[in-house]
Amino acid sequence: MKWLRDGTGWVWLTAGMLGIALFSVFSVLLIVGWQGLFYFWPQSLIEWNSNDTQSRIIGQIYQKNSSNWQPVDEELWTIKVANRGYNDLDFITVARSQLQDPLTPKDVAVVGRLKGGDFFGRVVGLKTEHDDIIDLSVERIEQVVDAAQSSRDTIESLTDDDIKAKAYQIEQLKQKLAQPLNSSDSRVLALEIAQLEEQVEASEFRVTELRENLIAEQLIVEEMGGEKVAIPMLLVEQVYFPNAMNTFEKTTHWLVEIGRFISDNPREANSEGGVFPAIFGTVFLVILMSIVVMPLGVIGAIYLHEYAGNNWFTKMIRVAVINLAGVPSIVYGVFGLGFFVYSFGGSIDALFYSEKLPTPTFGTPGLLWAALTLALLTLPVVIVATEEGLSRIPPGLKDGAYALGATKFETIWTLVLPIARPALLTALVLAIARAAGEVAPLMLVGVVKLAPNLPVDGQYPFIHLERKFMHLGFHIYDVGFQTSNLESARPLVYATSMLLLTVVVGLNLTAIRIRNNLRKKYQAMGME
Repeated sequence: MKWLRDGTGWVWLTAGMLGIALFSVFSVLLIVGWQGLFYFWPQSLIEWNSNDTQSRIIGQIYQKNSSNWQPVDEELWTIKVANRGYNDLDFITVARSQLQDPLTPKDVAVVGRLKGGDFFGRVVGLKTEHDDIIDLSVERIEQVVDAAQSSRDTIESLTDDDIKAKAYQIEQLKQKLAQPLNSSDSRVLALEIAQLEEQVEASEFRVTELRENLIAEQLIVEEMGGEKVAIPMLLVEQVYFPNAMNTFEKTTHWLVEIGRFISDNPREANSEGGVFPAIFGTVFLVILMSIVVMPLGVIGAIYLHEYAGNNWFTKMIRVAVINLAGVPSIVYGVFGLGFFVYSFGGSIDALFYSEKLPTPTFGTPGLLWAALTLALLTLPVVIVATEEGLSRIPPGLKDGAYALGATKFETIWTLVLPIARPALLTALVLAIARAAGEVAPLMLVGVVKLAPNLPVDGQYPFIHLERKFMHLGFHIYDVGFQTSNLESARPLVYATSMLLLTVVVGLNLTAIRIRNNLRKKYQAMGME
């Protein structure tokens, strides 16, 4: 029992617990990362003949399960057959014994659709607007898909940068025209409005023309039942042949798909597409929260450590701060909804946006209220971490400043805060790491399933704090529990979870490194 009395056993126990914790973290990251990132790898398309129906099945093996409910143990395969809109289900479960003659033909393609998911089959040709069917080579297919993507980019550019922007300008000019003006200014505004309306009409005509051309051009694909299906080029995002791709081509395709996942908007009720609005909303929310919480937290810590005496009032404040750190996050959400949204936001609407009532502007959940709610949530973390850094500063340094004639404020501003900078950075990173993973309070104060616009755009005032936003955490909840096609959306849940875990773990590792550097600095100065 000597190893217990001298503390050796506790050291090994602590090391063991730390090892288990690290193993658990890396295991979660590995499992989530593998499940999520493997989804983007171009898997082979396999063609079988079914013994029961004498039909052909084309798909990708999604999962293999053993079943003991039959008289003989049977392996059941879950196969992704895709072709939503033509098949009843995206996935089918078939007994392995019912499949024969597996083939991997190189001419079977995956047609990525913007609506309806992937389509598996053989590309027969391209139907033009003149009802002619043209045979397509692989190179020609790539050219047609690139041309369709270019037309969609033009449509998006005309819609966002031309039609919407000029419609906003027209609205602003009409508001000016409604005000009392002289006849000359009224004529100038009316002429400018007429010119903008003509430009909008021309852009809308061009958009309609491009859309009609993309609808008229149709990719003819033969699905597994032998039926030839026409897919409008308006919906074709990509066409690739996974069975004909080498390792380099698959790796390139995998990287491109990850890039699309990060940069694209969600589609199909968030079960497909990318997560860029959720990434942008998460990052922008955390930045706004940090701008609010850091001054408040630092001022609170300085007051408690430098100004407040060791009395009952200070003790009550410290107890309150500690208790706030343990309050469930959903309680903060309820408080934010009641105080920030309904009380404070409603008062802003009554004072500055009365002409828009009863439609609220700030009296409804939005980005600003979500940031303030998270600022309250992370305020105890910032206060405790900052005060811990302030307590490490030797009193002799401050006494020296006072002896040289510096005031208390000058000492804090020019000496204490610069020395405590690592502690401030640690507090900031810990607050960001805590806020990035919170979901429950955001569901009450601004986060939505799908936001029509980003909080930042080219329209004045450019930053729209009253808008609702998307968040990675809520996106995971929505896709994982609210979608009707769970099997299809499950890989996206893993991929989004990996993205969020990477952000949170990375921030926490940064905080640990900053603390280690801070400890080394104190040791070098002889403070420890």
